[in-house]
Amino acid sequence: MNRRAFLAMSSALALAACAGTPQQVPLAADGKPKTKIYRISPGAANRIQFRVLDSVNALRQAAGATQLNMNAKLNAAAATHARDMSVQNRPWHFGSDGSSPIDRVLRVGYQGRLVGETISETYETELQTLSAWMEEPTTRNVILDPAARDLGFAWHQEKSGKIWWTMVLGSPELAPTPGVAGAPPPHANLAG
Repeated sequence: MNRRAFLAMSSALALAACAGTPQQVPLAADGKPKTKIYRISPGAANRIQFRVLDSVNALRQAAGATQLNMNAKLNAAAATHARDMSVQNRPWHFGSDGSSPIDRVLRVGYQGRLVGETISETYETELQTLSAWMEEPTTRNVILDPAARDLGFAWHQEKSGKIWWTMVLGSPELAPTPGVAGAPPPHANLAG
């Protein structure tokens, strides 16, 4: 055997040994690969919120809608609701105290009008959740609503890894929602 063939054979054997046996992907009961749990570290809040803001603004720009600004008061309303959905163990727009999205926006002192709210219960990342929201007409309409100017985004992650996401959109240019708290305004979009 000549020297080149020996080196080539040795290299091929070395690479084959490095490859090892193929890894088995764990499957769920439905036969699909098990979902890898997305763990959010305590220091990731700003990165996640601004990654979502940037992504939403890119989607809105493509749709010809005005860019949004991150709003701390709407973040607080979103965080309150995300935690409360976890306590209730159900994704819906009403708090355990009967509060509506309008009530939560008023409680945090937001001076504008609620434009809409989107919610989700999942093990997926924030961008996978945003993508899922964009696939559904009701949630897409909230995200692309031309009246929106401000965005609040927050979540609550349980020990199991389940994440409760809430996005709240508002407009400081519109007067606060008139009438009885709890009654959805004519313009508010609620989507889950």
